[in-house]
Amino acid sequence: MPVGSDTAVHSPSHQHTHDLDARNAANRRRLLATLALAATYMVVEFVAGILSNSLALLADAGHMLSDVAALALSLFASWYAHRPPPIHRTYGNYRAEILAAMVNGAALIAIAILIFIEAYERLADPPQVRGALMMGVAVGGLLVNLAGLWILHGGRQGNLNMRGAWLHVLTDAMGSVGAIAAALLIWLFGWLWADPVTSILIGLLVIYSSWRLLAESISVLMNNAPMGMNVSEVRAAISAEPGVESVHDLHLWTIANGLEGLSAHVVLQQDAVWATVLARIREMIHDRFGIDHTTIQVEPMGLKEHPVAI
Repeated sequence: MPVGSDTAVHSPSHQHTHDLDARNAANRRRLLATLALAATYMVVEFVAGILSNSLALLADAGHMLSDVAALALSLFASWYAHRPPPIHRTYGNYRAEILAAMVNGAALIAIAILIFIEAYERLADPPQVRGALMMGVAVGGLLVNLAGLWILHGGRQGNLNMRGAWLHVLTDAMGSVGAIAAALLIWLFGWLWADPVTSILIGLLVIYSSWRLLAESISVLMNNAPMGMNVSEVRAAISAEPGVESVHDLHLWTIANGLEGLSAHVVLQQDAVWATVLARIREMIHDRFGIDHTTIQVEPMGLKEHPVAI
């Protein structure tokens, strides 16, 4: 192959793709089981919130409704991301999971704002709340959420879509804890203000937990370098390889969760053997930075713009 031509090594390998498919299938099963749990208890909590006149329970039920929608969206995105893409979508459908994670993060923040508005109104005129019923339902909701967290735990590492679903369930579990605390204060001391105050705390926790998810999703969609990866360090590592004169047009990005990409133009020193240098760079990038999807264009010294075959 001529030195000035595009010399690329594209991955993931067959084994890497097989591993991703296996993890995706396991994640879909986790999402489906958690979705069934959340949908069932959402109805229970909503009815109980109306009967007990508890904003904390209704806020928790509303958040659980968002959980159901978020889990359904995550499940669809997980399925769609691994469908055969149309020919014009050269990176496949992988970004569907990132879009789902971004929607989930934005939805959580919107729900928190609605909780703040309703809580403010209730602080001005706290209504009567049936604390015993509120506490019983909140305890049941906590158990359901803990079960969901346990089911989703194994799939949340390295997958923004699964982490978004897990965060929804986590914040709902926090909401259940808050509802239990508010119910105790109302039941034991008659402190009706505990209900809207707890709702505000739930809203703050929702925003705190969802903000990073939203930021990371946007970072991926903007083709930023993968989080935790130093671009200067990658450039220096490639430049340090024997036979490399310089590196330019270096790009690092996340294609999808667990699938990072790298492309670069590498200028070779005089008498460097392109095939040897390319193989060493590819192996180094895989071993040191864990990147399998690489496109390296090797160029001779002195080339200014478009590469030419020599």
